[in-house]
Amino acid sequence: QAKWDEHNNRTRLTERINSVNRWKETLDKCLADVDVEITALTKVKEMAEHALQAKNLCLDVAIECLTLRESRRAVDVVRDPVEEELHKEVKVIEKAKKELQQRVSEAFEQLCLLQEARQRLSFDHGCKVETLEVDRSCLSLSVNSPNISFKVNPTRVPNGSTTPEEWEMNSLCNKKHTEAEMNASTLLREATLLAIAQTNNELEAQREAANFALRKRISDLERAHDELKWQEQNTLEEIAEMEEDMRRLEKDLRRKMQDLKVAHTRLETRTYRPNTELYCDEVQYGLTDEVHQLEESIRALQQKLAESQ
Repeated sequence: QAKWDEHNNRTRLTERINSVNRWKETLDKCLADVDVEITALTKVKEMAEHALQAKNLCLDVAIECLTLRESRRAVDVVRDPVEEELHKEVKVIEKAKKELQQRVSEAFEQLCLLQEARQRLSFDHGCKVETLEVDRSCLSLSVNSPNISFKVNPTRVPNGSTTPEEWEMNSLCNKKHTEAEMNASTLLREATLLAIAQTNNELEAQREAANFALRKRISDLERAHDELKWQEQNTLEEIAEMEEDMRRLEKDLRRKMQDLKVAHTRLETRTYRPNTELYCDEVQYGLTDEVHQLEESIRALQQKLAESQ
């Protein structure tokens, strides 16, 4: 009977070792999976942090553009489409930063939960390893073993002992809890990668809109500048033409004045004719008409000159 009991107990020990070993292997795989997930989530978290840092640079550029545009002068200080698109870009960047920061915080919290779950798994796994060593040591004992001896009250139930159901449930709960955290981590990784892609796409679209508005504004300014240059050139040409006309009028006026002086001098000189020679002849009438015509021409030239000034 004793030999049969010893055989049964060896069988029970073997079965127990196999059961513990199966759980150890399950926990081994679970630990490996959670390590992979921790590494993957850490990488995604770093990607989100890099994307967040990149948004800071984009924000600095947008704000610098707005600051530079404040140096515009006079009528050019307008709330144009460029201004609106730059303000939109700032809002898009701030929204993206807020979302990415939230994802980074969530990833950090999830990493903490994964580490906590891993510690529980690791502790359970360590207990399984120790248990295997104990039970395998027991299985190796025989009547010929050198380290066997009588023990005090060996049939006692140690404090803290659990039932087989509690033992099974403990490892199962640890496994399910870790798997749940890994599933949550996977969803968070996907959401974070999606957020990175979406924020990049939204920012790129807004940047293109701002660049388009800026290029259009530059084109409008260049066209306005060319128009002003053309008008300036035309104005300068008109001024030069008017100045030339004024010089010509002044020249004509001086010539008419000289002609008038000649006519006046002739008329005055002919008043010195003696006696009956002093009469109104054709010359007198001709000179008088010439004076009147010259005076009329001079008045017309003076009026034109005044108008041109």
